[in-house]
Amino acid sequence: MDMTVTGRHVEITPAIREYAEKKLEHIEIDFPRILSAHYILEVDKFRQIAELVLQCGNHITIEAREVSEDLYASIDRVVDKVARQMHKYKAKIQRHRPRKAVLYHVDEQIMTHDLHEEDGTTRIVHTEKFAIKPMFVDEAVLQLELSDRQFLVFLNAETEKVNVMYRRRKGDFGLIEPTLT
Repeated sequence: MDMTVTGRHVEITPAIREYAEKKLEHIEIDFPRILSAHYILEVDKFRQIAELVLQCGNHITIEAREVSEDLYASIDRVVDKVARQMHKYKAKIQRHRPRKAVLYHVDEQIMTHDLHEEDGTTRIVHTEKFAIKPMFVDEAVLQLELSDRQFLVFLNAETEKVNVMYRRRKGDFGLIEPTLT
């Protein structure tokens, strides 16, 4: 994560910078998809102002501003405010379903070939069930960004077909759209 600390009418000391980084590390544990963070610390007479702008994946920007009489207290309060916003946003994405949504279940079967059998049959080793939620592609990207899973099976709300969104090694995402040939 790229972090910058900017001061307006205040000199940013190493102690202030270290304190701001330490507070942000706690958020990064819960939300690992933070790309960059920008603190703007300002002193205006008796007011100590802290602003925090977080850039998360897929063009998500979360901003907060707090004012108090102590700069460290302002940093604490702005980090708490951003954490609440992120929890609210994550919960909204996880519980969002279009109206009249129907959940479909898909069975994933992992098959292995048993080389010792003469008839060449395969046997099922493991079966999992996934609930498929109707959602748009951008919602699927956001949900996959906020989780640590490698893929997401969903029902595309535009095409009404089952799609698979997966995480690529470079950090971007791929989409599998099945078609009949």
